[in-house]
Amino acid sequence: MALEMSQFHEAFFEEGFESLDAMEQGLLKLDPNAPNSETINSVFRVAHSLKGGSGMFGFTEITSFTHTLETLLDELRSGRKAVSSGIVDLLLKSTDVLRGMLQATQRKTPIDQQVVADLQFDLEQLVAQGPSAAAASQPAPQPEPEPEPSPPPAAAAAAELKPEQLAHPAGTTWRIELKPNERLLVLGNDPQRMLAELAELGDLERHVDTAAVPALADIDPEVCYLSWRLELNSQVTQEVIRSVFEWAEGDCELLIEAQPGSVAPAAEPEVRLPAAAEAAAAVPAAVREPPAASAEPPGALPAGAAPSAEARSASPARAETAAEPPKSATSDSNSIRVSIEKIDELMNTVGEIVITQSMLMQFAQGGDAASLDRLRTGLGQLERNVRELQDTVMRVRMLPISFVFSRFPRMVRDLAQKLGKQIELKMTGEQTELDKTVLEKIGDPLVHLVRNSVDHGVEAPAARLAAGKSAHGTVYLDASHRGGNIAVEVSDDGAGLDKDRIQAKARERGLIGAGDVLSDEQIYELIFLPGFSTAEKTTDVSGRGVGMDVVRRNIKSLGGKINISSERGRGSRFVITLPLTLAIVDGQSVTVGSESYIVPLISIIESLQVKPAQVNSLSGRGEVLSFRGDYLPIIRLHEVFGVEPRTRMLHEGLVVVAEGDGRRVGLFVDDLLGQQQVVIKSLETNYGHVEGVSGATILGDGSVALILDLPGLIRDASTRAAA
Repeated sequence: MALEMSQFHEAFFEEGFESLDAMEQGLLKLDPNAPNSETINSVFRVAHSLKGGSGMFGFTEITSFTHTLETLLDELRSGRKAVSSGIVDLLLKSTDVLRGMLQATQRKTPIDQQVVADLQFDLEQLVAQGPSAAAASQPAPQPEPEPEPSPPPAAAAAAELKPEQLAHPAGTTWRIELKPNERLLVLGNDPQRMLAELAELGDLERHVDTAAVPALADIDPEVCYLSWRLELNSQVTQEVIRSVFEWAEGDCELLIEAQPGSVAPAAEPEVRLPAAAEAAAAVPAAVREPPAASAEPPGALPAGAAPSAEARSASPARAETAAEPPKSATSDSNSIRVSIEKIDELMNTVGEIVITQSMLMQFAQGGDAASLDRLRTGLGQLERNVRELQDTVMRVRMLPISFVFSRFPRMVRDLAQKLGKQIELKMTGEQTELDKTVLEKIGDPLVHLVRNSVDHGVEAPAARLAAGKSAHGTVYLDASHRGGNIAVEVSDDGAGLDKDRIQAKARERGLIGAGDVLSDEQIYELIFLPGFSTAEKTTDVSGRGVGMDVVRRNIKSLGGKINISSERGRGSRFVITLPLTLAIVDGQSVTVGSESYIVPLISIIESLQVKPAQVNSLSGRGEVLSFRGDYLPIIRLHEVFGVEPRTRMLHEGLVVVAEGDGRRVGLFVDDLLGQQQVVIKSLETNYGHVEGVSGATILGDGSVALILDLPGLIRDASTRAAA
C-alpha cells in the first residue's frame, strides 16, 4: 500500500505556522542601524525550511513565493543589500501573506492570488535593483552554510551557485553509485526526482542495474529493486551533489567521488551513507521554479526601500493556532506532541481515581483496628500516588505563556506606526506556565488590554514631551505565579485613566445619577460596561466600546478577576488573576440542609459565627453584616437553591465571607465540612446553565455537589434585591 502523504499535512501546517512566528520574531529584532547577521541567518533558515517542506508536499504556490522571499533574504545575509525599515516592513508583510496561504491551503480554500502576485512582484523588483549603496560601503557579513533540514532543489541551487561552490571552471566528472534499500519508496522518496535534479547540475550519464529485479509475480510495488551508476560532469562541489540525496539519508547506499584525472576540491572527502544508519527520512523536495519575471521592466525604487501601494497593503488575517507549537524536526528535543483529546481522557481518568480514593476514605472511619490500619496505610499510599499522577498530568497540560505573548511585539509595532506613536513593548515572565485551556482563552482579553494601552494609554510624542516625559512610551506585559494562581499584568507609562471623563460619560448615558459619589474602584468598573467608551470618534483601532466588555466576560469565564489601578499622568495597571488550571479546584465543602456545596478557596476571605448585633436590615438591600467597618450583604444559600436549612437563625449557622467581581458578601450556610481538591465537571454541557454555579463534582460518598460561582451569585443577589 502506497504511503498516504496527506497524513503528514497537519504536522506540516503546525510547523509552518510555528516557523512563521519564529520568522516574525526574528524580523522584529532586526535593527536597520545595526543588523545582526545571526538574526538574518535564522530568518533565512526559516524561509528555507518552509520552502523545502511545501515543495515536499506539492504546495507549489507556497514554494514559489517562499523561493522569491528566500532570494531577498539571501541578498541581505550576503551583504549585497542593506537592511532598512522598508525592507523589514515588506518582509513582515510577507509573513502575513504566507500565513494566509498556509491557512487557505490547510482549509482547502482558494489563495488570494492577487495579494500574493502583488507582493511577489514587489519582492522580485527589490531584488532586481541589485546591491544597495549602503551595502556596498560595508563589509558583507559571512553567511552560514545552507541549512540542512530542507535543502533547496537542485534546479534552484544550480541557478544560485556561489563561486566557492564551483569545483573548477573546466568541470569535474563525478562518479555516483546509488543503491536504495527496501524502505526508500515506502517513506515517499523518489529516485527519479533525484536523478532529474542531478541532471539540472550538468551533463548526466545514467547506467541502471536491473539484476535484482525478481520475476513479475514476486515484485513488491513498495520495494525499489533498481540501482544506478551515474557520471556527472559539472562545475559543482561534492556538497551540492550530496544535497540532492539529503532527504534519503539512511535509506540508501551512496558513493560520490571524483573520477581520476578530474579536477575536484582537495578538501572534499568521499562520502558514503550506509543503509544501516538510522535517520529520519522524508519525501524529496519537488520545488517548482518561480514564474518568470514580467516582460514589463520593473520600475525603479529608492535604494533599500520597500515598494508600497494601497492595493498591496492588505494581507490575509493571521491564523491563530491553539495547538502547542512543535519543536523543529531537526532539533534535539525530549518532548512529544500529544493531542488535547488524549490529555483530556487522561485527566478524566485521574478525576475518577480521585473520586475513588475519596470514597475509600469513608471506610477508614470504622471497622476493626488491624484492618483499619492496613486500609489507612494503603489509602495513604494511594493518595500520594494520585497526587503525583495528578501533578504530572497537570504539567503535561501546562504551556509557557510565551505562546500568547509572542503575538504582541508585532501588534504593538504596527499600531504604534498607525497612530504615529513611539512605543516600546517590554515583556517579562514569558516562561510562566499555565493550563492550555486557560492559555487559549486569555489571548483575546490581553489583545484588548494591550490595544487599549497603545491607543488610549500612551500619549503621542508631542503630548509626552509637553508633559515632561520621554517621547518614547512603554507598555509592559508581565506574568508571574502568585500563590496558587497566575497573575498577568498589562501596564503603561501613559496618561492614566481620566476619572472625571469616565464619570461624565457615565452620567451622559444615565448609568449613574448626577449626585452619585463613586470610589475609584467603582469608577474604573464603569469601563467594563457593554458599549461604554470615552473615545471621541470610532476608528479601526478602538472606540466602539466592546473591547473591555469582552475582557471581563472572558476572564470571568475562566474563574478569574481583574483589578485596575491608575494614576493621572503616570499610567495605568491592569492585573488579571487566573487559576492555573480549570480541571481541578481547591474548595471548601459547606452544607445547607441535606445538600453540599463547594466554595472555591480563592474566593474565601474567612468564616465566622455571627452575633445578632452584627446583623442589620437595610431598605432595598436586605440583610447586611457588619464586618471590619464595612457592611456586607448576606446571601442565604437555602433561599437561592430552594433547600430546607437546618436553621434559619444566622447566629446558629455560619457565614462564609467571600469575594467575587471585587465585591464581598456573606454566604449563610449550616456548617463547614472541610477543604478538598475537587474535579470539575461541566454542568452546562451535561445539563444546562445555572446562574451562580460554575460546575459540579462527585464527592467521596457518591453524591453530587455544586461548585459555586461567586460573581454569578452576587449578580443574582443584586437582581433580587433590586426587584
